[in-house]
Amino acid sequence: MVVASTSISRILHLAVPALCAIAFAGSVWASEDIWQASDSLIGKPKYGDDFNHYDHVTPDAQKGGELNSAAIGTFDSFNPFITRGRPAAGLSYFGGVLYEGLASQSVDQSGVSYGLIAEAFRHADDYSWAEYRLNPNAKWHDGKQITAEDIIWSFENLRKVDPRWNAYYKNISGMEIVGGNAVRFQFDISGNRELPHILGDLPILPKHWWEGVDADGEKRDISKPTTEPPLGSGPYKISEFDLGKQIIWERVDDYWAKDHPTRKGRYNFDWLRYTYFLDPNASWEAFKKGGVEDIRVENRSRRWATEYTFPAFKRGDVVRKTFPQSGPQVFQAFYFNTRREKFSDPRVRQAIGLMFDFESMNRNIFFELYQRTDSAFEGGELESRGIPEGREIEILEPYRQQLPQELFTEPFALPILGSSSNLRKSQRKAIRLFKEAGYTFEGGKMIGADGKQFSIEFLGRSQVDELITNPFIENLRKVGITGTLRIVDVSQYQNRVTEFDYDVVSVPTIQSESPGNEQREYWSSNAADTVGSRNYAGIRNPVVDELVDKIISAPNREELVHLSHALDRVLKWNFYTVPMWHNPQSWIAHWKKITIPEPQPIYTGFDQWSAWHSEAGGN
Repeated sequence: MVVASTSISRILHLAVPALCAIAFAGSVWASEDIWQASDSLIGKPKYGDDFNHYDHVTPDAQKGGELNSAAIGTFDSFNPFITRGRPAAGLSYFGGVLYEGLASQSVDQSGVSYGLIAEAFRHADDYSWAEYRLNPNAKWHDGKQITAEDIIWSFENLRKVDPRWNAYYKNISGMEIVGGNAVRFQFDISGNRELPHILGDLPILPKHWWEGVDADGEKRDISKPTTEPPLGSGPYKISEFDLGKQIIWERVDDYWAKDHPTRKGRYNFDWLRYTYFLDPNASWEAFKKGGVEDIRVENRSRRWATEYTFPAFKRGDVVRKTFPQSGPQVFQAFYFNTRREKFSDPRVRQAIGLMFDFESMNRNIFFELYQRTDSAFEGGELESRGIPEGREIEILEPYRQQLPQELFTEPFALPILGSSSNLRKSQRKAIRLFKEAGYTFEGGKMIGADGKQFSIEFLGRSQVDELITNPFIENLRKVGITGTLRIVDVSQYQNRVTEFDYDVVSVPTIQSESPGNEQREYWSSNAADTVGSRNYAGIRNPVVDELVDKIISAPNREELVHLSHALDRVLKWNFYTVPMWHNPQSWIAHWKKITIPEPQPIYTGFDQWSAWHSEAGGN
């Protein structure tokens, strides 16, 4: 299930598919006899049949001008749908600003989406199939109509080129064109109420373009990176680029969905210019000077608290705004790579986590601006609390012998450090856990059965990683562990994360308030061995696998919540990660030539596409 969040903009380089199961918005479910443009998996939708535009947008916002943005790293491809290559800014795993999907996720309400390329949908009463009827206005940038053949071609080929699509749409067994303008998807299971909706995530690609030839007469290949600007259907198209350094997008004047309720008052800039920097510090310096980055989503507390003192800010040319956010929070954590034997014992993982001193870091580095995270489902009703009771006990009881007994008797709690006495207490417990796992503590070193000292290499990609990792490494030395931080360039970092080539890595993810098929991507045994999956910890746990399958087939919202609590508890008590922190606010800085309407949607915190250039001579 999709989650829209300002936080997502900070993790787009990971293009997390798990975020993107969606639901059509409306007060009742679609059925075999009812075509609906919208529906909802959670509660009642905010908008009814008279939906004209989002409440937070200015429907007649001025069009024109250029939005300058900074990107980190480099790019070498315009194909975002494969694991090879580094796609350009503006593209994402689900299409970005170039492609549209069957539906559009709501930016101001969880679990709600609106038909886009598919103007309406319906499904079998037992959820064994779903049909999507094409919007007759949907067109490619070359003026050709989007067809049912495009939908089938997109689905078939995306599943061929990336195993993540196979996992996401695992239970789809067949497709057929119905009545010339609709596509029916057949499922190999029934009762999965979310499956008809996650199909709305599907980006639709132009079959005629991808099956054609390029300027050199070579046949195009969706399975390979490309530097030829592709044909799309979204609000922007590629205008020009300097490979690896800069890309400029041009607003499509005759964009077919410009008056769609989810698009009205949004995508207001005539041009999007992304300039690449190898170093985040360089992009910060460029922001302060102007002309390179117009809107900055700030994610560094020290900078937010102390570094907005530059001349443009003092003159009032740059302004700061804080927007509250009520949706799911980013789960930032150190992931143990349990594919490596030294991290296979949960006692070892727990012991290492005991030495992470969030309280001191928050006080000394983060200006008390962050909150500790302890759940992958942070920030919603899916996060488990206290000890399991009632239905949760019933769900977990069959697995009692496979789970830590503390799960049933103790509330899960991360250690609270922040003082020398608390640190020593955690240190003693960590050493005890290592000894229980077969290690010996000799001469200030934690020694394994092989006679070698326990060591950890943390993988990072910028100097910021030193700030957050070095205090952890210093504390690990107190329990005899040698820790090092390996900083590599962005490209190498992405490759190593994709191939699971690390001991420990810090990765941000975000979960949905309506989890479903995407949970396989994060936690399942199959995903542990799938290159490019989001199972960063390499979890292979039959209990987790069964709970994920039950979540996917949950018959109602109440059962889904109970199952999610159960999964959350199993993940917590196996200590696959060291949870870090989150910021329940969106910190936005922008040059005053940019107008951001207020209030912004509290669910997402900030909708960048609702902004416009106030100094442009718009239309």
